[in-house]
Amino acid sequence: MSELSKLLFVVALLFASVASAQGQELVLLGGTIYPSPSADPIKNGLVLVDHGKIETVTEHSKFKLKLPADARIVDCTGKFIVAGFWNSHVHFTEDAWNDAANAPSARLEAHMQEMLTRWGFTGVFDIGSFPGNTLALRRRVESGEVAGPRIYTTAGAIYPKDGIPVYIPQTVASQLKAFEAATPEDARGLAKQMIAKGGDGIKVFAGAIMGHGKVIPMPTDVIRAAAEVAHAAGKPVFAHPSNHVGTDNALAGGVDVLGHTIPMEDGWTTDELQRMKQQHTALIPTLSLFPDEERKFGGTEEDKRVVLQRAVAELKSYFDEGGTILFGTDVGYTQLYDTTSEYEYMARAGMSWRDILASLTTNPSAFFKAASRGRVEKGMDADLVVLDGDPAADVRNFAKLAYTIRGGRAIYSALQKTQ
Repeated sequence: MSELSKLLFVVALLFASVASAQGQELVLLGGTIYPSPSADPIKNGLVLVDHGKIETVTEHSKFKLKLPADARIVDCTGKFIVAGFWNSHVHFTEDAWNDAANAPSARLEAHMQEMLTRWGFTGVFDIGSFPGNTLALRRRVESGEVAGPRIYTTAGAIYPKDGIPVYIPQTVASQLKAFEAATPEDARGLAKQMIAKGGDGIKVFAGAIMGHGKVIPMPTDVIRAAAEVAHAAGKPVFAHPSNHVGTDNALAGGVDVLGHTIPMEDGWTTDELQRMKQQHTALIPTLSLFPDEERKFGGTEEDKRVVLQRAVAELKSYFDEGGTILFGTDVGYTQLYDTTSEYEYMARAGMSWRDILASLTTNPSAFFKAASRGRVEKGMDADLVVLDGDPAADVRNFAKLAYTIRGGRAIYSALQKTQ
């Protein structure tokens, strides 16, 4: 691409970024469109966006109408258009998010780009942060002050008695003691409090890691009490399982999502897999997290290899059962912002590029009841990702972003960043 072409592309994106606010139309022209994980590609496609909604998806040659005079046209020749991505396991706990209500918007947006929008995320589920910061950040994103994804949150997490995980800094752990639930009554009260704050779900530590292989489980009746509150409000329940006991208690307690595989154990049991499938429990693999944890805590290369091998095998076993897989990385706790390795590891578990795309788009949209997102179709929200490489050729191309669009507005552009 010539320097002039790059400049024109950037200008087009700048116009596109305000198109929805002005009611102007945006046209993505010339790319290959993957409308959904199961649909055939549309080559030399055209996507017309009006007021933040997708109006038309077709081959360019089949579009017979005249484009509106004020339409902002972005040349996507050689690129690939898919629905916006979800990251179903994130945290807003890094120092960059401190005092989110008052911090400079430029600082927040820069870190939002580094952590999320740079990787195509137009929707995220925060499952354990400081609610004051996360809710303030969400307000500023929704107001348009900070470019970012839709933020769903559990508005904190519920821990077992004396079960604040060992990896949480002591200064923070002392603040979280108030969120320990020793009884079902404690869990009910905390769950109601989190939903009242604006929580979109509940997070329970069904198994809290305390170091040296020690895990404190949350009793089933405590988990069930929190789940009943969440389900009465139509909200999902996430669980941090850690091991077999945590997994079994979480499933018996009625959770909806397991936030990790459990590679400290050597695979799910047959009963666990059957119950997960029977209860339509979703799994967020977070495969890249585990070898990185070994690195942080002094593990050897063999330790990293073994833990990854176990995590991949656990994902494969549930995926092979037909279980629902949601993409998530635990980013914000981990600083592995680049999603390339997660796609590579998911492919090792036997997931095709279409399966991975489903975990990023249609699966979370269905699971979290966001029916207007997840596909590139007429009437859907214009949450879109334009890729520089074809994911059908290499799943690592899911991490090669040209730009990210939320509601018809560009919230990340690779070219803007490099100019």
